[in-house]
This record gives sequence, structure tokens and C-alpha cells, in this order.
Amino acid sequence: MTENTRPNAPGTRRVVPADSKPVDADRVQQLLAEEWDRFTSWSQASGEHNRRASTSLPLGVTSSFQHWDPYPITIESARGAHLTDVGGNRLLDLSMGFGAGLVGHLNPRVVEEVTHALTSIGTLFVTPSSQATDMAERFKRRFDLDMLRFTNSGTESLMYAIRSARAYTGRSGIAKIEGGYHGGYDALQVSVKPALEDIGPADRPIPDAPADAVPGEVHVVAYNDLGQLERAFREHGGSIAAFVVEPVIENLAIVLPDEGYLEGVRALCDEYGVVLIFDEVKTGLTAGHGGAAQRLGIKPDLITLAKSIGGGLPLAAFGGKQEIMDVVVDGRMAHFGTYNGNALVMAAAKAVDELITPEASAGLEALNTRTLDTLDAIIGEYELPAHTVGLGAKGCVTWATGPVRNYRDYKATDFGVAELSWLWGVNRGVLTPPGLDEQWLVSLAHTEDDMSVLIEDFRSLAEALRA
Repeated sequence: MTENTRPNAPGTRRVVPADSKPVDADRVQQLLAEEWDRFTSWSQASGEHNRRASTSLPLGVTSSFQHWDPYPITIESARGAHLTDVGGNRLLDLSMGFGAGLVGHLNPRVVEEVTHALTSIGTLFVTPSSQATDMAERFKRRFDLDMLRFTNSGTESLMYAIRSARAYTGRSGIAKIEGGYHGGYDALQVSVKPALEDIGPADRPIPDAPADAVPGEVHVVAYNDLGQLERAFREHGGSIAAFVVEPVIENLAIVLPDEGYLEGVRALCDEYGVVLIFDEVKTGLTAGHGGAAQRLGIKPDLITLAKSIGGGLPLAAFGGKQEIMDVVVDGRMAHFGTYNGNALVMAAAKAVDELITPEASAGLEALNTRTLDTLDAIIGEYELPAHTVGLGAKGCVTWATGPVRNYRDYKATDFGVAELSWLWGVNRGVLTPPGLDEQWLVSLAHTEDDMSVLIEDFRSLAEALRA
């Protein structure tokens, strides 16, 4: 694990204890075996449903991340901060669609606006609409954009942002972060959680592309390493159209920028004429009222948004500086989409925009911070080899004794304890994402009592690990 010689950026939160003791690996494996037995004892209905679903859906799921062995939990309904599975089991949802559920399931305001659209406005016109114009103006103000276009997913937004950068610069190459995930576009499938044996030395990563992708020219650099980025620009800057980065990485738990890192990224992109794209699909409104870019004080050239802006409906957007978005205006980059900005998702977006006020964002962050503070105390009490990280309404426990600053650090975390921690919660009615490295989300529907469930489950895990 690399030594963190710089503090994390202002506006971010990471607490690493000064002291810890290792956990017994045999104890972890014993508890894992017990917990998997416990899982299959109460979730048989989900297992039966997965067997049925697997005859029509690959792996029995609609998106591959939803699957885990021996089978995932199948959800029948959701309301507020809770889910009910096909066996009637009630679960506290701390996944919340990676941020898409920021206002809670079936939020009454969202339901009201969407119902009004369904009964009085319509769902799809495939023409310009006043609803889309209204939401574009709202997002322009909120996220400090000159212009934007709506899409239907984060993948679409990233694809069109890259195509806009290529049209604007006349270049075709892309630079991205090692380990970073940005949706399903071919150019961004390179080095998404690759095997260490396939990616070369840490100081000069080798791009790793899956066999099914045709990515084109893609250069990979470590997060929080301005030297690698400058070298890539110096050696290939004449062909690199864009640098794609999450301002705060949120597919490797939560990886924070070093103080000064994003400022350095901005300066290098300016120096080499590279379009800086902030992928805020996962941060967005979960990072604060105006997103991570405003929170951290760095203005990219383009921003991509999704998840948190749609109230649970499929909505995304890309936008930014006028001079770059003009490639759509003058036809250098054509952007199409039958469902873009349809009236139904615009109704949901309007509700979210009205619900997520600065005061609401501050309240979510305060609840999350209180939760993290209590988890810090438990980590300290039991001397666990772990630490907490938070950003806005999101938080996580990372099973490492030092800060995780990049993908290689992430690969050195203890995935055995991470799996146990996740499964421990699931078996006690707390659902977080199944990736072992994702984060929880505090939504408008979550209460202090809800977060206390997470806390008490974590305390019981700590007790079991030290028993």
C-alpha cells in the first residue's frame, strides 16, 4: 500500500486510526462459512426465483452486477428506506441504487409529479417539450453548466461526452484512471478492476482491455498521481481528446483526491488542450447540492450525471462549456435518443430538484457523519484494521490500515473481511451493494434509527471478530 504523504482534499472525510491489530484469518473464514449457511437458511425463496429467472435471463438478473453466488436476493417491492424480498423478508436498503434512490423509494413528491404526468401530460412526445426546457434550465443553474443534453443512462452520457471531446479537439485518444468504472462504452472498458498480473508496474500501468471491447487509443494512469498524467500527456498529448475521471472514485469504495490533485489535473488538461470530463454519475447530488465539482472547487470542461437526478427513473445528462457543447449545435457531433428528456422522467427530475435543497443535502451529510463518527469509535474500541471514508450522503468502511489512494492500494485491502462485513449485514436485514467495495447511501427516507441498525450490526461483527 502506498504511503499517503498528502492530506485528502478539503471537503472530504477520511478517518484512519493510529493503531490497529490484525484479525485472525481462520476466524474470518469460520464466520464466513457460518454466515453463508445462515444466508441460505432464510433466503430460499430468492434461490427458487433465481433458478426460474435463469431460464430466461442470463444469470437470472437484468444487470450482471446484481448476481452473486449462490444467488442474489430478489426484491418484490420497496418503499421509503426498505425493501421486501420475494420471501416476505424486510430489508433496510443502504444501497439505494448506487445513489439513484437519493430521495427514497416511492417518494411522495416524485409519485405526485409522475402521476400527474401519467394522467394529465403524457409520457413521450419525441418533440421538444416545455418540461425538458424547464429541467435543462434548472440543471444549468444547479451544476453551473453552459449547456446540457439529456440521455437515459450514465453509459450514454459518458459515450457522448467522449464523442463531444473528440469532435471538439479533432483527436481520438482517451486517458482514464486505472481501476475506474464509467459504464459500458468500449473506450471505458479498459482497466476496470483488472488483475494485477495483467497491468504491469504501478509506476507505468499497462492498459488491459476485455476481449469483447474495441476501445481504440486508451491510456491508463493511477489516481492521485500527477506525474503519471503529465507523462501520458507529454508522450501522447497530441492524440488525447479527453481525460475521464471521477472527481472522487466511487467504485473502489470511496477513494478521495489528495489535496491539490484535482487542481493539478485541471492545470495539466489546460496545458495540453485535453478536455477534462468529470464522471459524476455516482457523485452528483449525493456529494452535495451542486455535485462534487462544486464541492471540491474544480470546474471540468464536461460533466456527466445520472442516478441521483432521476428519483429512481432512468435519467442522465451530459453538459458543460458552451464552446464544447457547440459541437452538437453545429453538427460536428450528432446526439440522438428517442427517450431523451421524456415527460415522465422530467416530472421525476423536477420533484428531485425541489426536494434536494441545500438544507436537505446538509441534513443527509450530518446524519451520515454521525454514523461514521460512531463507527470510528467502534473501530477504535476493537482495534480493527479498518477505517471510514465519507463524502456527502455516502460512506464506507474500508478494510485497510492506511489510506486507499489508488487502484493498487484498493487491491491490497482485505476482501475476506469485506465479504464477511457485507454478508453479516445482509443476514441481519441490512442490504448494501454486493461488490464488497461499494458504499452506503443515506437517503431522505433514512432516519437516525435506520442508521443505528447499521451501527449495531457493525458492532456485533466487531465483537464476533474479537471473540
